Amino acid sequence: MKKICLTLTIVVFLLISSKGMQAQTLQTKLNQVELMKQYVGTWKAQIAKDTAMIFDITPFGNAYEGNINWIVKGQIINSGKWLWGYDKKRDKFIVEELWKYIDPVRIDAYWFTSDNTAESVPLYNISNPELSSSKAKLEIKSPDLIIHYFLRDNKVVNTYTYTREKK
Repeated sequence: MKKICLTLTIVVFLLISSKGMQAQTLQTKLNQVELMKQYVGTWKAQIAKDTAMIFDITPFGNAYEGNINWIVKGQIINSGKWLWGYDKKRDKFIVEELWKYIDPVRIDAYWFTSDNTAESVPLYNISNPELSSSKAKLEIKSPDLIIHYFLRDNKVVNTYTYTREKK
């Protein structure tokens, strides 16, 4: 009888302990749509001495739309459009990027990994983002400063610093 009680006590203790451990490892789900609101506005990155990229993002229902301009020596040399739609099933944004003078369509999956960091990969890598050779990571340093890292084979190949344009 003592062995049965001891065994039951150990089993109950292990069950209680394992539930406690599971509860500690669960992470609260990030509200992707709410976090995306941090990008609403106009942003500028100085790419080189005479080259800048300016984009704006505005709400469109539960989605977002944006315009992008590459400017060299004060002249727009290329422009594009963004559509950011939230995919509830994947808990990610699907971003379609259309350019006037570049390969016409790019589609990425984009999601926040914390309140101030986000990642993106081409949509075709959404099932295995860790295997994607092409990635981007963003850090929101402040409400007016974003750092955008472009990675190839997990090595940073480009970094853009965006500042919010005041109206």
